[in-house]
Amino acid sequence: MADSKRPTLAVEGRPERGTRATKRLRREGLVPGVVYGGADGGATSFKVDARALRQVLVDGSALIDLKIDGKVRPVIVKDQQLHPVRDHPLHIDLLEVRLDEKIQAPVAVHVEGVEESPGVKEGGVLEQVTHQLNIEALPTDIPEAIVVDMSGMEIAATMHLSEVPAPTGVTFLDDPEETIIATIVVPTEIEEPEEIEEETELVGEEVPEGEEAPAEEGEAPPEGEAAGEGEES
Repeated sequence: MADSKRPTLAVEGRPERGTRATKRLRREGLVPGVVYGGADGGATSFKVDARALRQVLVDGSALIDLKIDGKVRPVIVKDQQLHPVRDHPLHIDLLEVRLDEKIQAPVAVHVEGVEESPGVKEGGVLEQVTHQLNIEALPTDIPEAIVVDMSGMEIAATMHLSEVPAPTGVTFLDDPEETIIATIVVPTEIEEPEEIEEETELVGEEVPEGEEAPAEEGEAPPEGEAAGEGEES
């Protein structure tokens, strides 16, 4: 039975097979997919409207009600292939789950309160190190994201997973002491390069009155002076 709180994705069975058939589906605005699991543990191919699929994925819910062959199956996204430029789904893999059995799943990490943190106010820069965590929970308890509050972080501080409270019904599977969520680093000051002092003797520099400018290397002596003037014959 579908749950009104969960997004519903209506799909059709997909008898088409092969690369040519897949390309034709995409030209028609459809995305091919496969749902795994279920009572028989097999795989069922389907096709779904691309816009409807994108809307469900944007919704962010971890658990989706899949309507296929007149039945509603609770599923989670197992994997998806995205277009390298447009970032639209080209293929989607779903996994049917039991609502009374815990499963393991990756969940995104979102940070909030960054601008209010004392470290950022003092000029520090927040660097988010971990963007995804592995959790275990009942399908109905899987959150859309793990939200971490940064409003209390000081400059040069580091937040580990051990400092993040797990949502109700959720168990973190990553090492709590080794997993760094974010740090606030002190920005490195960039020293301005010192101006190179100009040489005191420059080509074309004015020569004080009464003095002659030195001859450039290889320059012919002034007219009237012998090359060997001053030397013994």
